[in-house]
Amino acid sequence: MVNVAYVYPWDVVGDPAAAERIAALGVTTVALAASYHSTRAATPFHPAHRVLDVPHSAFYLPVRPEAWGRLTPAAPTWTSPDAYLLAQSALRATGLRVHAWTVLTHNAHLGAAFPDLVVRNAFGDPYPYALCPSAADVAEYCERLVREVLVAGEPDGLILEGCGPMGFAHQSVHEKTAGAEYDPDLMSLCFCASCAPRYPADTRTRVRTALDTPTPDTLTSDTQPAQAKPSASQTNPSANITPSSGPGPGPAAYPVDVALGPLADDVRAIRVELAASLRRRLITTARQIAPGIPITLHANPDPWATGPFAALPTGEPSADVLVGNCWGDPATDAARLTRLADLCTAGQRVGAYVLALPPRPADPAALAELLALYAKAGASEFHLYHAGLAGPRRLSAMRQALEQASP
Repeated sequence: MVNVAYVYPWDVVGDPAAAERIAALGVTTVALAASYHSTRAATPFHPAHRVLDVPHSAFYLPVRPEAWGRLTPAAPTWTSPDAYLLAQSALRATGLRVHAWTVLTHNAHLGAAFPDLVVRNAFGDPYPYALCPSAADVAEYCERLVREVLVAGEPDGLILEGCGPMGFAHQSVHEKTAGAEYDPDLMSLCFCASCAPRYPADTRTRVRTALDTPTPDTLTSDTQPAQAKPSASQTNPSANITPSSGPGPGPAAYPVDVALGPLADDVRAIRVELAASLRRRLITTARQIAPGIPITLHANPDPWATGPFAALPTGEPSADVLVGNCWGDPATDAARLTRLADLCTAGQRVGAYVLALPPRPADPAALAELLALYAKAGASEFHLYHAGLAGPRRLSAMRQALEQASP
């Protein structure tokens, strides 16, 4: 069993005890953020601070202007500009392998600077945190990002998050959208200048009509999907997959299929290919630079998925590990892992992205029970979120749970 702890560079830089503390968890590998979005992070062990405000997305390796195109990532001011390298060196000194945790299209800093390159819903509203990979400049930026991570960072592995379009579900600052009861799948369909022309005629009208329709009863029978697919509403990591009770061929019908009706298959295929095209481009680049490096994808078998776990309904044989989100209902999460396992080719592995923070209890037995469930569902790697954000009780629970889960 491979155990991976997720960590930010600032968790290690400036804390001489951090690397040994993380190694003591019983993990073999650290997923160290090389590119990450804004956040406010607890740092419960750091000798210099207990809370760190990270006001914008940043690249934690030295930013070389000549390496970038139209889009250039920002450097951090809250930690060293080479924080990734400093943290990597400290972690490797304890015998840990370091994989570069690379967040791709989730970047509010660049989205605000380049509003023409962000996801826009059917009403034209921009999502500044969400770069749309259908834009050539965004796809090029992602490729350059992977190239710089591998060339300048020389990691032991590459972890790709947000390898596709982000969607509506986003835990933004003071989020105030729940009362509108928007369907997140429909609100995640992008109609930016690059995406809109790809869809069948009338797609935007159907989406807008569905979002403005109070109940599904007004939808006509010709909007029923030929084949229902899992909902992308779980792309908010804390959300569960729950079928809609609206019209359709039984209890597994979902609003996005119903709303799009006869257009659903075409729109779904366009969305899936968008994520697949970016994925293939980045993996090809990575293989050219570092042929033997293991590549991990944060993935979702749901073809409507948006967000950090991008749609991967037919698998990706060029990757080494497919990691599924396990932050919601354990049974639903386990079913998702099983679907990913079914998509794997010989030699590929499935990872479980396990939440060890609230609302999960700081209970070793409860966490070990979850790990056992995920292993039974097909996971051979546990990706623990998050070794830097967790306080003493939770770190202890992680360590004990991993001991109990080890064969």
